[in-house]
Amino acid sequence: MKKFTPEVFRYAACLLCLVISAEVGASGFGESSYPLATSTAQAANQPGLFTVTNTNTGAAVILGGSVVPYRTVTLSAQLPGQIRYLAGIEGDWFEAGELLVAVDDDELRARRQQALAEIGNSAYDMSNAQVQYGKEFMAPQSRDIGKMPGMGLPSLFDQFFTRNVGSGMGYGNPWLERQADLYSYRSRLGKAQGQHWGAYSRLQEVEAKLRDSRSVAPFTGVIVSKLVEQGDIVQPGQPLLHFADTRDLQLRIEVPARLMRSLRRDMVVPAVLDVGDRHVNARVAQIFPVADTARHTVTVKFDLPIGVPAAPGMYAEVMVPDADAPIQSLPMIPASAILWRGSLPAVFVLGQNNKTELRLIRLGESVGDNHVTVLSGIRSGEQVVAAPPAGMSSSWKSDSNDTAQ
Repeated sequence: MKKFTPEVFRYAACLLCLVISAEVGASGFGESSYPLATSTAQAANQPGLFTVTNTNTGAAVILGGSVVPYRTVTLSAQLPGQIRYLAGIEGDWFEAGELLVAVDDDELRARRQQALAEIGNSAYDMSNAQVQYGKEFMAPQSRDIGKMPGMGLPSLFDQFFTRNVGSGMGYGNPWLERQADLYSYRSRLGKAQGQHWGAYSRLQEVEAKLRDSRSVAPFTGVIVSKLVEQGDIVQPGQPLLHFADTRDLQLRIEVPARLMRSLRRDMVVPAVLDVGDRHVNARVAQIFPVADTARHTVTVKFDLPIGVPAAPGMYAEVMVPDADAPIQSLPMIPASAILWRGSLPAVFVLGQNNKTELRLIRLGESVGDNHVTVLSGIRSGEQVVAAPPAGMSSSWKSDSNDTAQ
C-alpha cells in the first residue's frame, strides 16, 4: 500500500479551502440581498451592525448663505486720468504693498518740480531776511552816522547833539525809530518763513496726489474682479478692481431675528458646503448689531476651517438651533452607515429573514463628529449596517411603519 507524506496532506487541505471559499463567494455576493446571519441573535452580535437608539435633541433650522472672503476691498480711482499700468488679471496673487494700478501722473510730476523750485526760492528769501534782521539788531540804521547830512565833525555833531536836542524838544524819538525798524525786519523774516512753509505744503499736496495715482495691495490677496483695462480714462470714485484675501473664508448668513437668542459669539454649529456635500463645523465670528428693517434678519458671519474646498460666492448651509422649539427624541445612527443615492441618503437595515434592505431616510442634525439624527425612515431598535462594504446591494422595500417614533 502506498504511503502519503505530510506534504501531500498539506497540499490537499489547501486545495479544499480554495474550493470552499469559491463556493461561498459565488453564493453570497452575487444575489440581490445580502445575508448577514442565520438567526436574529447571531446578527445582533455581529460587529458590522449598529442598533439604532434615540437621543434627545432640540429643533434646528437650516439656513442658506454664501461663502465670502475674510477681507475684501474695492480699489477706486482718486484722480482723473488714463490707466497707465495694471498688474494682472483675476486670480493673480500679490503681496501687501505691491503696485496694482497706476494712473498717468506726468502733470503731477511737473507740479512737483515747480513746488521744489518755490521751496528753493523761499529758502533764499528766508535766509536773506534773517541776515537783515540780525544786522538791524546789532547795528541799527537809526544810529548810522552815514545817514546824517554832512560829513566829519558836522555829522558827528549832529549825531550827538542835534538828535538829542531834537528828541528832547519833541522832534523825533530815536528809541521808537529803532523799534519800528526791528519790527519791519522781523515782519520781512516772518513773511519769508511763511512763503517757505507754503511752498513746502504745496509740495506735500502734490506728493499726496502722486500717491493717490498709485493703488497698492493693502494686504496679501488675489484680484477677484478687474473693472478697467489699461488705457481707460477714469474719474475720481470710479471702481478699478476688487481685491480679497481668500485664504480665510467665512459664511455670510441672514438669520431671522427670532433665532438670534440661540446664537452667541464663538459658538460652533454644523455646516454643509455645496462642494461635494462637505460637512464642516463653523464658528460664529461676528453678529451684526442691527437687523434689516425690510426682511427682519440679522447678518451673522461664521468662520470656516482653514483649507476647506470652497471659494467666495459658493452656496453653503448652516444648522442654527431654535431655542423656542421643544426637545425631541430622534433615532441616531453612525455617519458611516449613510449611503448616497444621488442626492438621497439611505442605509442598509436588517429586515426579515435576516437580510438587508436599502431604505431611504431623512437626516437631521449631526451629533458629535461621528453620528447623525434621523427625522424619518428608521425607528429605534432596528439594526443598520454600520459601514457597508463596497459592492453591497439590496432592493429597497417600502414600509408604512418607517416613520421614526
